[in-house]
Amino acid sequence: MADKFFDRYVQIGDDVTLHYVEAGEGKPLIIIPSWSLTGATYKYQLSALSRTRRVIALDMRGHGESSTPENGYRVSRLAADLRALIETLDLPEVDLMGHSIGSSIIWSYYDLYGDYRLGRLVFVDQAPSVTAKPDWSKEERHLYGCLLPDLPALAEFYLDVLAAESAEATAPVIARLFSPALPKDELLWFASEIVKLPRRHAADLLYNHCSLDWRDVIKTIRLPSLVVGAEASIFSAESQRWIAAQIPGAAVEIFAAGEGGSHFMCYENPVKFNALVEAFLA
Repeated sequence: MADKFFDRYVQIGDDVTLHYVEAGEGKPLIIIPSWSLTGATYKYQLSALSRTRRVIALDMRGHGESSTPENGYRVSRLAADLRALIETLDLPEVDLMGHSIGSSIIWSYYDLYGDYRLGRLVFVDQAPSVTAKPDWSKEERHLYGCLLPDLPALAEFYLDVLAAESAEATAPVIARLFSPALPKDELLWFASEIVKLPRRHAADLLYNHCSLDWRDVIKTIRLPSLVVGAEASIFSAESQRWIAAQIPGAAVEIFAAGEGGSHFMCYENPVKFNALVEAFLA
């Protein structure tokens, strides 16, 4: 495993400076973190996957050590930032791994720019639609992985995020993303990384993210893809199988609950997760 991580900074077009953690050499893999999280929380992927390639774990605008402008906390803007990063670093082709909202950012990128400079794609546990539409049946909500039944539930979620300003207050909000066995100090560490994004921006990004429906975009993807889900995730395993079924030739892997199969299987079972991703990218 690579044992040297490097902090890098790059300025993109609108005077925003993005921070990322980098390890290894070779074909680049960009990791786009889960909502409000930082590249540093993907330390296990940085260590293992950098044995064979250059791994870039990104802090999106406002996140982690990146600069915090007052604008742009929506999925489409983060997709544009991703393109700006790829172009500024002069990367002719990159593989992408998006976790949770990171997958939505890839879908938005694909919707806006097609397969421009993209190679292989890894989608980690993101529902095609977080919030159900009013006419969807119970079966459709389950199939599309809806976490929230309607817009009032999204409004409540928004207010919960806005109110949880400290790491201690945020930890209970995110606890369901992990297995119950996760040590409390590790949960608090994740929460401390999350609150680096100011809560007003985090709530705005969450509201935008959770109101989007990506089913039509997913059906247009024609790049080699891997979809990873988990039986004990907040999103149904069926939704991950649905995503894979829409992309010709896509592979899918569902982690069982007993093997760290939470929304953060990449953290709770990094050995299996990293071997899976490494084999797919080879």
